[in-house]
Formats: sequence, C-alpha cells, structure tokens
Amino acid sequence: MADAVERPDGPNVEEDSVVLDAKGLRALAHPVRVQVVGLLRKYGPSTATRLAERLGVNSGTASYHLRQLDAAGFVEEDTERGNARERWWRSVHRTTWFNDPELAEREPEAALAYQQSVAAIYTLRTQQALNGLQAMPRAWRNTFDMSDWALRITPEEAAVLYRELAEVIARYRRDAPETAASAPAGAERVAVITQILPELDAPAVASLPSRPQEEEGSPTS
Repeated sequence: MADAVERPDGPNVEEDSVVLDAKGLRALAHPVRVQVVGLLRKYGPSTATRLAERLGVNSGTASYHLRQLDAAGFVEEDTERGNARERWWRSVHRTTWFNDPELAEREPEAALAYQQSVAAIYTLRTQQALNGLQAMPRAWRNTFDMSDWALRITPEEAAVLYRELAEVIARYRRDAPETAASAPAGAERVAVITQILPELDAPAVASLPSRPQEEEGSPTS
C-alpha cells in the first residue's frame, strides 16, 4: 500500500519507505493502526481528535494507537504544529513494503491480521467510491473501473506481471499532501489497487469433457 501493503521487488522503491520486520508487522496487526497510518500519509499531519472523527472512534482510542505506532517507528510527533494542549502527528514513511515469506511463516497470525486489515480497507475504498459515483463529474464517472481478468499463468509469470504493472503505475504522478498544490488543473486523487489472487482450486480446462465434434476435429458451428 502506498498506505497499506506493497511488494519490495518492484521498481522505484522510495527512500522514505519502510520494509516490515517482525516488530513492525505486529504493530500494524490492527485495522485501526493501518487506517491511522494511511490517513496521515494521505492527508498529512493530524491530531488524535481529528483522526478519531475520520475513523469513527473516540479520541482516547486514536491516542492509544498513535502511541503504539510511535513506539514502532511508524509515526512521530510534529513538534512544529503541536502545542501544550494539542499534539500533532505525522507519518514517518510514505509507503510500506511486506513481501517476506519467512517472516509471514514466523508470524502467521500477525501477517494474516495485517493483510486482512489491508483487504478490508481496499473494500471500504471501493464502496466509498461506489456510494459517491453518481455525484461525480461525468468525466470521472467514465474513468471508474472494476475489472476481473482471468488468467492461467505460472508463479514466475505472475511475478513478471506484477513488475510490469508496477512499472506502468510508476510512470504516473504520485499523490502526497505536499505535492497536491503543484499538480496540474483537474488532477484528483485516484486509488489504483492491484490484486493478484491465485485460485488454486479452479478446475483445469483439460479436466472438462470435450464435445465429440471437437475430439474429431469437426466444426463446432
């Protein structure tokens, strides 16, 4: 995720990225913490109170998770904005990378909890876009897309597919609070979510019965 999970074998890994270790994985194994990090990256520094309003939780809960993220090195206090009455927080990194099979095996529960949180956030984003679709300008409504491409490829081909998709996406302007003002007129935030989902229980074509015409090489129409 630029604000959730990405793979470190892709191109253009930014210097301000974090590769999850066991400590970081356990720290992010909670949906609220994943959302807090994502909101700080998307909208910039914020307070526990403002984050709580966005998340629909109380400020005490938001403060607790901010402290946990601070201890794990994902967020830090923004001393330039804070004061004696109100603490501001900012994200330390722009992206999170998690693609360590050995770590996932050592920390299966934390890995699953983190990935499930990410999947839930992606689902929420899709639903929010759908809910607001009819209110969008026609030009943006016409760009909305949810496609399902069924492929039959090897694990090696899947890795190549991911790298090629990442290279295409990397050619476009990344979104960040500090760069929004310099974007061209008409530019809006767009979420591009990629999912490569193996379906290992799908029956192979060869297991399906063939029609007599096909077995004999005769025309089928």
